[in-house]
Amino acid sequence: MASTFSGGGGRGGGIRGGEFFPFLVHLVRGRWFTVFASFLIMTGAGATYLFGIYSKQIKASLGYDQTTLNLLGFFKDLGANVGVLSGLIAEVTPTWFVLLVGSALNFAGYFMIWLAVTGKIAKPKVWQMCIYICVGANSQNFANTGALVTCVKNFPESRGVMLGLLKGFVGLSGAVMTQLYLAIYGSDSVSLILLIAWFPAALSVVFVYTIRTIKIVRQPNEIRVFYHFLYVSIVLALFLMVMTLLQKQIVFSHEAFAGSAAVISFMLFVPLFIAIREELQLWNLKKLPDYINVQETPLAIQSKEVTPPPYSSAEQEEKVAAGTSCFSNIFNKPERGEDYTILQALLSIDMLILFLATLCGLGSSLTAVDNLGQIGESLGYPTRTVSTFVSLVSIWNYFGRVFSGFVSETLLARYKLPRPAMMTLVLLFSCIGHLLIAFPAPGAVYVASIIIGFSFGAQLPLLFAIISELFGLKYYSTLFNCGQLASPLGSYILNVKVTGMLYDREALKELAKMGLDRSSVKELTCLGSQCYRLSFIVLAAVTFFGALISLILVARTREFYRGDIYKKFREEATDDETPKEKNRINDEF
Repeated sequence: MASTFSGGGGRGGGIRGGEFFPFLVHLVRGRWFTVFASFLIMTGAGATYLFGIYSKQIKASLGYDQTTLNLLGFFKDLGANVGVLSGLIAEVTPTWFVLLVGSALNFAGYFMIWLAVTGKIAKPKVWQMCIYICVGANSQNFANTGALVTCVKNFPESRGVMLGLLKGFVGLSGAVMTQLYLAIYGSDSVSLILLIAWFPAALSVVFVYTIRTIKIVRQPNEIRVFYHFLYVSIVLALFLMVMTLLQKQIVFSHEAFAGSAAVISFMLFVPLFIAIREELQLWNLKKLPDYINVQETPLAIQSKEVTPPPYSSAEQEEKVAAGTSCFSNIFNKPERGEDYTILQALLSIDMLILFLATLCGLGSSLTAVDNLGQIGESLGYPTRTVSTFVSLVSIWNYFGRVFSGFVSETLLARYKLPRPAMMTLVLLFSCIGHLLIAFPAPGAVYVASIIIGFSFGAQLPLLFAIISELFGLKYYSTLFNCGQLASPLGSYILNVKVTGMLYDREALKELAKMGLDRSSVKELTCLGSQCYRLSFIVLAAVTFFGALISLILVARTREFYRGDIYKKFREEATDDETPKEKNRINDEF
């Protein structure tokens, strides 16, 4: 039978007909397919960024004022960022269980919101709606913990670019789902809530068994493959941006929306072809004579699923002893870069500084993103244009994530620039976006959407990478979720207690000028540039303070980043290789 695949880069040739199904198993169990599956799961994990589109529908259908709507936004951010539960579950259960729990939470939370907004159930209490959106948003932590943490552990020396790509696809998620809902449901924003309920849940269920930790040594061409993934994602992002801008200028037919969604779906599967190419290369390499003599050694060309052996009684006693001494070692911290315990990391000064910087930076950015719909309305933009703002935030959210991931990794490798320095620059850049909304010129909201989306996206990969580098990977599932706890706290303070209350105060002033009171209107609405001026001046000041705080972490970690922070991973990889394997890897790659 003729070859099913040709070439592939190895000297072993293509795949013969009888090898097709064995190769298919090899592909699905390979770490490159894990990366592809993680990209798709991350594409469905950004539903929280679409709140600006459907929040207006919730406000109108349920008769909420802006403070109540911002309270819902806070619980959305709370659910999206309090991922400690998913982290702790991931410490003791397999990845497939974590993804299935997230899938169930996603569908349950958003489906209940859809039933409430469409009137299919009795109008819920405000606290019930808060629970629904918190549960639905919390599901993305399970997707993050299952896919993102697994990929970081599979590619420890490329964690910056890996985090940038994965969080980049989360950033594109809003724009992707917007195009899909326009193709499937038209411009009915209520149906967007239904799409958010079933689409991410379905992705996790389909790929649930392909996401797992794999013991592997770094391939010499690894970074080149990540750049190929980057190029594909950039093309997808540019296509989404072009379609978003065209849809603002032209009224698309349903067929045009369907064609756009088809192109997007195809581009989402292009990384699969890259994964097939890489796994085919490894498959052909396995057939070489020198490779056959290797006895189950973890190679750069051979992946092996990590399955922890059962503990012996002595090991169990050792673990119990370690547990009893946990609190006594809280302040006896290891060197930066070594594996901290959860309590050692949480009670460290470095984590406290990160917490404050995140509270200021992500709290302000989330507040801006959640209020984009009302910002556009207050400044007189039409509904279709408001959707454009949300899509621009989503797309530039992607560019910020991949930029911070790839650029910070490059600056770290070449110039030993501390990764927290990149966070400082991003926070300063974010201040410009907030000031553009506080003092809006014609079209300024477009530019502000781009700046806020970019800086918001850039902060997350930096935060996650810094935590993994300073505190190790042993308890990364829990620590990276703990690291973003400051985000919902900042969102509550800045969104509910500052922005929402100031907006309602301006709206009540307008009613008073017209001789009306609050009881005379169902929906409290403010029109004019004054509605958000003071709020965003406060957000700009808070973000600037966060940048100053992050400078302290730059000074504290400067010496650490001057060293070889990935040295131990290379040493572990070297210990697992034989001289013959090293020569073979160098020859083939």
